[in-house]
Amino acid sequence: MISEVPYFWVFLGVLPVIAFLDICVGHGGASGYLALMSLFSIAPETMKPTAVLLNLFVAGIVFYFYNKEGYFNKKLSLSFAIPSISTAYIGGTIEVETGVYKIILGVLLIFAILKILNVFGKESVDIRKMKLWQGLLVGAVIGFFSGLIGIGGGIILSPVILLLHWGKMKEVAGVSTLFIWVNSAVGLAGQFSNGITLNSQSFLMVALAVIDVFFR
Repeated sequence: MISEVPYFWVFLGVLPVIAFLDICVGHGGASGYLALMSLFSIAPETMKPTAVLLNLFVAGIVFYFYNKEGYFNKKLSLSFAIPSISTAYIGGTIEVETGVYKIILGVLLIFAILKILNVFGKESVDIRKMKLWQGLLVGAVIGFFSGLIGIGGGIILSPVILLLHWGKMKEVAGVSTLFIWVNSAVGLAGQFSNGITLNSQSFLMVALAVIDVFFR
């Protein structure tokens, strides 16, 4: 049980802060949730479904706000999201040994750190047209690792789009939130098909994160 983790209430206090920081940049927050759960020594089999469940709710609501404000490029977004559906599901069905899981998670969290340090925060004036095959390839690869680790993939997709000058900052956030939602949904489905179940405390964590969305 997550509630049996030492300093569980401290964990619940920090969770909304992480959710708020990720929401501000248009992400679901899975990378932050996973880092926090890893710090509190929560088991990977609990971390994965909990993180994607949080993403499913938070990213869905954040996408609604970005889409409402007109920051959603449908063509760009679908180019990434469609190929990720199958690969995220496949990734979600794969059980990774704890040591390997933490190594892969650590590497992927580097993207989160660089994002927070604003390394990928510079918006390019010169926007390049992305070729369809490029979007399909990027979406498929990121989708697989998203399902494998239990993240939505936005923390990886956003830097890629900005580095390759495929979109502007707020447009990138709109694209990423839909990508996160899709990967979270199919990744969670893949985990369920593999016998993974949700912890009851996961829904308390969802409630805390969702409250942050509405009071951001």
